[in-house]
Amino acid sequence: MGESNIMAQGYSPSIWISFLSLALYVVFADKFKNTWNGLSFESFRYIIQYSKLALPSATMVCLECWAFEILVFLAGLMPNPEITASLIAICVNTEYVAYMTIYGLSAAASTRVSNELGAGNPNKAKHAMAVALKLSILLVLAVVLSLALGHDIWSGFFSNSKSITDRFAKMMPLLVVSIAINVVQGVLSGVVRGCGWQNLTVLANKINSHIEASNVTY
Repeated sequence: MGESNIMAQGYSPSIWISFLSLALYVVFADKFKNTWNGLSFESFRYIIQYSKLALPSATMVCLECWAFEILVFLAGLMPNPEITASLIAICVNTEYVAYMTIYGLSAAASTRVSNELGAGNPNKAKHAMAVALKLSILLVLAVVLSLALGHDIWSGFFSNSKSITDRFAKMMPLLVVSIAINVVQGVLSGVVRGCGWQNLTVLANKINSHIEASNVTY
């Protein structure tokens, strides 16, 4: 419990510092003077239209993240849960490291595709998608090479147990395949959000992340 309290005490202030920094930047930066004139009830006129896109988009992202957390819970139900939970936690955190970078590409692809489609430039939207996919492939190669050459060092950051390190090495091929698929899927999810197909893909994410993937893993 002591370690958990220390983590919470460190994480919470960091989130508030990030929020305050971004808020101050938006309020005082010169580049936002022509795009935001302060709080106004005018912004609530389109809240329903915005929510129709925002809520499915948020659901898509939440389902992707919650799928990782569900795996950790399921690991506690398996034989030898201490080792299993440790391995799953290492794999999940490894996925998160790669996913945070791809999440940035996904957000950029979503914004770029939606802007180009809104401007009536479908070819430029396709080009933006192609660039994001190429960058994602480069990311996959970097992650695969890093894990292939330094998986023992990486797992050592989480545990000094020889048993866990050896088992993590055996799981490497499956983890690499999972990361590669997740990276491409992340970029395509951003493209889908940019096209405005959130309602259709929420159901696909629900089936894939929570029903199919979790059951297969368990």
